[in-house]
Amino acid sequence: MKLLHAMIRVKDINKSLDFYTNLLGLRPAKTMQLDDCKLHYLSDEYGDVQIELTENFQNPPEGYTNGTAFGHFAFETESFDEFTPKLKKAGYDYLYEPFVLEGSGMKIAFIKDPDGNEIEIIENKLTQY
Repeated sequence: MKLLHAMIRVKDINKSLDFYTNLLGLRPAKTMQLDDCKLHYLSDEYGDVQIELTENFQNPPEGYTNGTAFGHFAFETESFDEFTPKLKKAGYDYLYEPFVLEGSGMKIAFIKDPDGNEIEIIENKLTQY
């Protein structure tokens, strides 16, 4: 089996597209129009995995909630020294500032997307996958 994509519903598609493309570097892959929604597929530079941003035409006024099952998406950065100014310029802050994860040697941080989904950022110099 091959993982193709993960889907999240978004309240403001423009904010979400800006976040995932301009800040995290994903690229639009395709868009599909359905009767009640529009699906926006974004891909990493390798084209292996996609995130599907679902723009429902009827959104709850308060947005969507994730319950307790969903944890986070993880993205790799080459350098927190380069990513942090980009994050601040885009108007976002860290939920958890960059730190070395004890016992792993990985440097990680967490941010939130416009809908409150947690995003883990991992500095690739220390990634041990």
